[in-house]
Amino acid sequence: MIHPTAVVEDGAALGDEVRIWHFVHVRSGAVVGARTQLGKSVYVDAGAVVGADCRVQNFVSIYAHVTLEDQVFVGPSAVFTNDRWPRAGNDAWTPARTLVRRGASIGANATIVAGVTIGQWSMVGAGAVVTRDVAAHRLVTGVPARPVGWVCRCGRPVAAAPGPVCGHPGPG
Repeated sequence: MIHPTAVVEDGAALGDEVRIWHFVHVRSGAVVGARTQLGKSVYVDAGAVVGADCRVQNFVSIYAHVTLEDQVFVGPSAVFTNDRWPRAGNDAWTPARTLVRRGASIGANATIVAGVTIGQWSMVGAGAVVTRDVAAHRLVTGVPARPVGWVCRCGRPVAAAPGPVCGHPGPG
């Protein structure tokens, strides 16, 4: 399903059963995996990769050299940067790669600064600014984001880094 107001450029790769809502722009050279949902006004740049079974909520910008693995959730108005030292008119910039590992969740209005890796099944709190790598299953919040706990695969807090099965209902 691609909403009639969406722009999906020739050369964008879309998996099966992708759902693209109002005013989305997917650039040529972007990849969007199967069964992924892109909410209203999402921007996916050339060279960005969004895996399968992801949910990207309204007003999210995913720029070049950002990769979301499968089953990633990105909350409304979150943004990914790709330039560590931005300047207008700088033609010599080198984009930094950002990786969001399988199953991670990023809260509303979070900012993910270029060059970090967000670990599997981790959770970034709403409004956080992630300036360094986030370990698997870590819960981080704040500005800058700091570890405040652990979460299992289903997203619930746990006392320590979880094992392979969390014991809660859900994907664990």
